[in-house]
Amino acid sequence: MIFGLLPKEEAFFDLFKQAAHNVIEGSRLLKELMEDYANVQQKIERIKEVEHIGDGITHDIALRLNQTFLTPLDREDIHDLASALDDILDAVEAVADRFAIYKIAQPTESAIRLGDILYRASVAVGRGVDHIAMSHEEVKEYGVQVNSLENEADRVSRDAISELFEKEANPIAVIKWKEIYETFEEGTDRCEDVANVIERIVLKQT
Repeated sequence: MIFGLLPKEEAFFDLFKQAAHNVIEGSRLLKELMEDYANVQQKIERIKEVEHIGDGITHDIALRLNQTFLTPLDREDIHDLASALDDILDAVEAVADRFAIYKIAQPTESAIRLGDILYRASVAVGRGVDHIAMSHEEVKEYGVQVNSLENEADRVSRDAISELFEKEANPIAVIKWKEIYETFEEGTDRCEDVANVIERIVLKQT
């Protein structure tokens, strides 16, 4: 097993990097789906595959955590970081699922914007994970980026929902799109969770 071949520090951090870059790939695919709404089912299936890979990485982290007596980080932090990364992908898949389940004909401009914001937040999360062993100031920069993007997603989602209630006459459409917008926002919230865990880890190392 690979767990026996890598030093404990390298193995954990390598798995975190794998998880983070898998999150970036999932959010990239969702952004692509929003911007090029063709071959929808095929693209959604690819997102599901990436989410499944993420589940496997999360399982590997949990298994290594159970098998390691001395860990390079606090056990709680390892668990929280792995869970928060997995939660981002869960939100990405949930958004894609809703487009299929609700048989959405075309994304709105707000959905396209939210897809782009979630992707950019995921990229910032990935950079934060890559630099988790660096200084607090270096890592803090990525946390600030994630926080700014989460605020942007909140504004876009709030404005989109407000416009729904103002202009959309079909109550079923209101329910569908409100849930989609809120699920996008959930994804950026989880990105912020990851940034908070990373900052907590780095502060403990200083």
